[in-house]
Amino acid sequence: MNIIERGRVFVESLRELAGRTVWDWRRCPYCGQSDTCKNGGYVRRPWTFTGRQVVRVQRHRCGRCRRSYSEQSPWLVRGSWYAREVHRMAVDHWQHVGSSLRRTAEWVRSWVGRQERWGLWRPLEERVEGRERCFLGASTVHRWLDRAGQVAQESVAGQLRGIACSGQMGTDGLWVRLRGGGQRVVLALVDSVSGLLWPPVVEEEEERASSWGALFARAQGAGLDLQGLWAVTSDGAQGLLAYLRGALDWVNQQRCVWHLWRSLGGAIGQAGVKAAAGLVGEAAAQVARGVREELVALIHALVDAPSYAQAEEALERLKRHPLGSGVVKKLQEQFDRLLVYLLDCHRGLSRVAPEWLWRDYRLRLSHGRNHGSDERWERAALVWQVYRDFTPAQRRSERKRHYKHPGQSPLQAAGASPGEISYLDALGV
Repeated sequence: MNIIERGRVFVESLRELAGRTVWDWRRCPYCGQSDTCKNGGYVRRPWTFTGRQVVRVQRHRCGRCRRSYSEQSPWLVRGSWYAREVHRMAVDHWQHVGSSLRRTAEWVRSWVGRQERWGLWRPLEERVEGRERCFLGASTVHRWLDRAGQVAQESVAGQLRGIACSGQMGTDGLWVRLRGGGQRVVLALVDSVSGLLWPPVVEEEEERASSWGALFARAQGAGLDLQGLWAVTSDGAQGLLAYLRGALDWVNQQRCVWHLWRSLGGAIGQAGVKAAAGLVGEAAAQVARGVREELVALIHALVDAPSYAQAEEALERLKRHPLGSGVVKKLQEQFDRLLVYLLDCHRGLSRVAPEWLWRDYRLRLSHGRNHGSDERWERAALVWQVYRDFTPAQRRSERKRHYKHPGQSPLQAAGASPGEISYLDALGV
């Protein structure tokens, strides 16, 4: 059962619970007999969007199996002081809006308790003396998120089974410092065509082949066919290259162009300094600037070449430049990996590693520090991955950002539309 089917089962269970009649509750859930009688009840006082409510829960006792049971509601969470809608709002606020746990708790607390920031939103509303206050804390929100992470962790096996994959992938890692002082990296794998994100892993470092092996093993367990992979776009991580050579030797590696330009910055700068040797002031600055512009134009002609032959011609022109030796050495090492995306079998492969994946993740002020351990941070990363797969991209492009599939989620782009099922349903929140 993949993640969409799990969400549908969860929604159907809530609908079935909401549709139960008085006579349905007369049937014992343990033995299935209807020889039951009312057996008292108890009162619950959950916080909801309309404040704190008083709800009486009816209990029944079965005359056959002698066991008692309580009626349930789809909007009440067992053992919680808050209704399901409050749980879902808190998790969604942290995931979608991007904030710290403390600010998320403050926002939700203000809404359900009509307190604190509520007065800023409605300045003309009269204050009610003696109104009961809500004390939702950041630790409670963190516990709800971790509970959703446990569900996401349990659903990794077969999570994306049956969902199409293009075989053109991208991978990247994000480093964070945990609360105890240790550093960890979360490794993620994404489909370059649809943007579908596969379950990530948390590792101590990214320079070991075993770390990348764990990532691909988890993706395979989630439903990825490793035999169907064709190419992977990444930065210069040697651990990934070692893993591909040893385990997936038929998969090509496309070198990330953005990381390449960063690595060439020093060589380009040194060439400008060398050209301006013996000059001072504005004259030196002009000469250095001119050399840098010449080298950048030649590198662009190579990196952005529309064909392999034109890239080779650009490399030859760069070799003839009197100050291009440092740049040429670095480019020759990566030449074949820079042009993998030009092959017909790799159409749709991105030239840039999926750095954009972490754009929304970095909005959360806590990053990984609040999680305190590898296990908790990995569960948080799995929740974020499910959120990303279900959330549609915005329809309107930004000034510097355009979306491949405006208004569509990665699951929709992969041909598996979740319909009305949300990531909160898939996580059983």
